[in-house]
Amino acid sequence: MTSRERIVNTLQRKPADRTPIDFGGTGTTGIHAEVYNGIRKLLGIEPAVLRIPEFMSQLAYIDPEVLDSIGGDVVALWRLSPCMGLPVTGYRESILSDGTPCLLPEFFLPVSNEKGDLLYFKPRNCKDYVHPYPRGTDPEEYNANKPIAICPKGYKSFCRVYHPLTGVETTEELAGFIFPDMDEAELTFLESEAKRLYETTDKAVCGIFNGNPFELGQLYWGHEDFFTLLLTESELMEFYFDLRTELLMLDLKKYLERVGKYIQVIQFTEDLGSQTSLLISPDLYRKAVKPYHRRMFDFVKNEYPHVKILLHSCGAVFDLIPDFIEMGVDALNPVQTTAVGMDPERLKSTYGRDIVFWGGGIDTQGTLSAGTREDNKAYVSKSMSVLAPGGGYIFSQVHNVEGNVPAENLLEAFRTAQNIQNNY
Repeated sequence: MTSRERIVNTLQRKPADRTPIDFGGTGTTGIHAEVYNGIRKLLGIEPAVLRIPEFMSQLAYIDPEVLDSIGGDVVALWRLSPCMGLPVTGYRESILSDGTPCLLPEFFLPVSNEKGDLLYFKPRNCKDYVHPYPRGTDPEEYNANKPIAICPKGYKSFCRVYHPLTGVETTEELAGFIFPDMDEAELTFLESEAKRLYETTDKAVCGIFNGNPFELGQLYWGHEDFFTLLLTESELMEFYFDLRTELLMLDLKKYLERVGKYIQVIQFTEDLGSQTSLLISPDLYRKAVKPYHRRMFDFVKNEYPHVKILLHSCGAVFDLIPDFIEMGVDALNPVQTTAVGMDPERLKSTYGRDIVFWGGGIDTQGTLSAGTREDNKAYVSKSMSVLAPGGGYIFSQVHNVEGNVPAENLLEAFRTAQNIQNNY
């Protein structure tokens, strides 16, 4: 059975020869470049310059040799602009904080401040694929040189600090902004890359579409302002969700027209939970957000039924899983089993017949980063014993691997998963 067949069968709830493995194959199961470099050394694979397409979390491109050694079954189809709106049209030579040579996107030129933080500023003469801009302004010049993200001293990834709709509180004001769309340059890139991945590998191809109006609202306004407006300005929020989802639908149609025949999975990324609770109540989700998710998911299901829907939603989302199932979501990631209510036994017994769990194999916040190799082996063994029987499970860690994870622990976790053969 090929990797592609293994993933497809699992997503269709059909028998597979083993539990599929995802090693860096989606936008939310990536591996920090420094950790990934350590994995290559442990595997004894000839060093090559690291390519980092997703520079906010410093996620590395996974080399085919590493993927095969780990037993990975999925490859990621990255967007032309994987994060922060910056198109990756070329690479430049750089060095990671541990001294490792790497390739970073050519427009990504962070600078240090007096505190030792790294700041990324919105570049000039560069299309922004994410942030809205006022009508009548030059999108390549609007807010140029404004801080977009920061990596505090001592950390190894960036967080966003730019919220272009701060202070926008009426539908009239919001109507004065233009949101970037998926242009021909990106579509050409995506079609070519999807075709290459499909024809030169036997892996399942995961298209990272995102399609996240709820998360984008938090990016555009900032978390506090967005949640306040969601509760107090229903007319504005309805106008925003209508407008943004209409544009996402146009992008989704163009996207699938070009890559739908090559991908097996499409990933939507819409965080709805925190470590302890949902970010909004189930009632508010069903009233204010769910109709827009349903619209996108329905389109995929009706027009491209062979493409399975992977929804990434962090945190304590147990109470919304019936909604995901009802909308046709095929698989849920990251399966944050340490969040409140997300016990793997409870998940498997309650929803295991109706949705595929993609992740949850090892806790990145605790055991993977701070445990011993034996701790990691025991954790994976237990996770697999609960989530894998009967199928409907794809092994991966909980979310992206951060730079504080020892490479030895990560390799132990995936080697353990490889060695556990589950007879469905």
